[in-house]
Amino acid sequence: MVNTLWDNIFRRGERENDLVQVLSRNILFESLSTRELVFLKDLVHVRSFHPGETIFRQGEIGIGMYILVSGNVDIFIEDLQQIEGEPTSVLVTSLGPGDFFGELSLVEDKGRRTATAIARDQTKLVGFFKPDLIDISERNPSTGVHILMRLGEVLGRRLKETSEKVTLLRREIKTLREQSEK
Repeated sequence: MVNTLWDNIFRRGERENDLVQVLSRNILFESLSTRELVFLKDLVHVRSFHPGETIFRQGEIGIGMYILVSGNVDIFIEDLQQIEGEPTSVLVTSLGPGDFFGELSLVEDKGRRTATAIARDQTKLVGFFKPDLIDISERNPSTGVHILMRLGEVLGRRLKETSEKVTLLRREIKTLREQSEK
């Protein structure tokens, strides 16, 4: 009985250290001090999802982002102009441990999710929500500003990558049109 009690106490400490490690490896938090990471650890939310369980759906109001600790998550977009016989959703990407998603909802006011996230297998996530970011910004403004600056970098980089993909797709469409007209 006593061993079980002590095991739980020591395991909780290990889990807390693991959570600080997970946070320290994320681009938004990687340059925070250990003190700031320990503070952040107490604000985030850890949750497990079963295979096939929906984390969020496209069109829902987003409240925060998720960091993948273990497992895999598939990101789908609903095809709003569905062609008969085609699937209603399209797999956009698959994410694994260390990846994060949903970060746009940290800065949007009542913004809607642009995709659906579904756990592919047993998955453990760390949720960091807008109220957590506000709390950090109020209690430790320099940490809040640092996180927001990193978030801006990430969003800017992802926007640039998306713009480049759109440009490539437009070129491909133009080439296909020209070939079909011949």
